[in-house]
Amino acid sequence: MKPATSLRLLLLMAAFVLATLPAARAAESGKRVVTVGGDVTEIVFALGEGERVVGRDTTSTFPPEAGRVPDVGYMRQLGAEGVLSLRPDVVIASAGAGPAEVLKQIESAGVRVVRVPDPHSVDGLIQKVTAIADALDAKAAGAALTAKLQQDLTKARSEVAGMPGHPRVLFIITAGSGPPMAAGTGTAADALIKLAGGENVFAAHTGYKPISLEAAAAASPEAIGLMDQTLREMGGVDAVASNAALRLTPAAKEKRIFGREGSYLLSFGPRLPQALSDFAHAIREKAAEKGAL
Repeated sequence: MKPATSLRLLLLMAAFVLATLPAARAAESGKRVVTVGGDVTEIVFALGEGERVVGRDTTSTFPPEAGRVPDVGYMRQLGAEGVLSLRPDVVIASAGAGPAEVLKQIESAGVRVVRVPDPHSVDGLIQKVTAIADALDAKAAGAALTAKLQQDLTKARSEVAGMPGHPRVLFIITAGSGPPMAAGTGTAADALIKLAGGENVFAAHTGYKPISLEAAAAASPEAIGLMDQTLREMGGVDAVASNAALRLTPAAKEKRIFGREGSYLLSFGPRLPQALSDFAHAIREKAAEKGAL
């Protein structure tokens, strides 16, 4: 056999071994897990149980190791066949996962489905960690993680309490082809704004509402937060500041506009202490001072 041919064969074998490592390790651990929901996946890895994961949904982009296992599709549009093809012992799914009939089909096939509640709160995060740790029979790791999170959250909230003022904040969840959509009450963004010591200017609305020029001007936000993808889609800080629906606001005039990765800010996962501190600073500082887009 020619040396070049042998090398190609060795590389192919190595690639195959690397690709099958998560599944092999999961089999050794006795429980093959499919995670659905970015917060769920982050918690599983934070518990030190990432090697059990044999599949995850499209929203599960952190930590980077999660990207090495098969993608079963968007969390709200799952297919039973794709999930079952990975031969999971358990599917751990965020409250928003679905469709419901697909999860029932998976259960009917003999696979345990654990539905994790998703309240947007500090206590809710601790509840999620405990539920997932119990599902993985990793109670000791769960206790250790919750203790660390509680310590870090106490520190972050103390930091926020010492920050000046209560900035009026507008959080834009998406832009699309129409007017920007603002996050109202009952959303993760609303909960984060409150934890960060801010005031959601669209708290009178529930869910997400389109922003008109008149409504934005009347709301008079002092800071505008966005998911980084939305900020890019809108053309960056300068473009947002000059947007017809936003240009008259104090936030636009002072360019206190910033973007962050969506799941980092809004999933209420293990990175919540860091996200809370980061967001609290951002709503009080100019984007230019932080080198934003």
